[in-house]
Amino acid sequence: MRYATKLRKPRAGSPVITYTLIAINILVWLLQIIPNSVVTNYLVYAPYRTLSYPWEMITSGFVHDPTGPLHLLFNMYSLFIFGRALEPMLGRSRFTALYLLSLFGGSVAVLLIAPTSYVLGASGAIFGLMAAYFVIARSLGANSSQFLGVIVLNLVLGFFVSGISWQAHIGGLVIGGLVAFLLMRTRNVRMAKQQIWMLGAVAAGLVVLTFVGVALLPAS
Repeated sequence: MRYATKLRKPRAGSPVITYTLIAINILVWLLQIIPNSVVTNYLVYAPYRTLSYPWEMITSGFVHDPTGPLHLLFNMYSLFIFGRALEPMLGRSRFTALYLLSLFGGSVAVLLIAPTSYVLGASGAIFGLMAAYFVIARSLGANSSQFLGVIVLNLVLGFFVSGISWQAHIGGLVIGGLVAFLLMRTRNVRMAKQQIWMLGAVAAGLVVLTFVGVALLPAS
């Protein structure tokens, strides 16, 4: 189906990408909690390993705290809520791009702001979905002021609760909002190629920032 002049209305069909992402995260966590499992160590993102294992900037979004299920459950519940709302409107490919770019943006923010830390979890991508929902609601004329309060509250909590990577939250939030803005500005079917180029430019910009972050890494 061609991309219409306005975002698609939610349909009864299942949000396949959302459910697939949830299933992958649950499967990976089950592998993490196997005794003596090395899954967490191989998938978690440590900025100092960026050049050697760049894929960790994405794979880290599919691993969660192996000591208990709360981290996983909270993120998957949020993905369930926002994914089911956004995927039918954006379509599978655009929703996938939004999710992965937000996740990538969260890792880039960690590299630039907290290069000596290590991170795991889907919260960067989740914050990207939250920002996208807010931007799209505003663009469609919906009252999103109450939802803005929810985003701010969750963002602020990251500064006061230990063990939470607020850097990833900010990175995901910024990129998710930017991607949603670009999607809304190019939603006319005649702008499909321009939309692809713009999303590619966002990805390229994140790659450039990654190299900048690596160049600024403290000497080991």
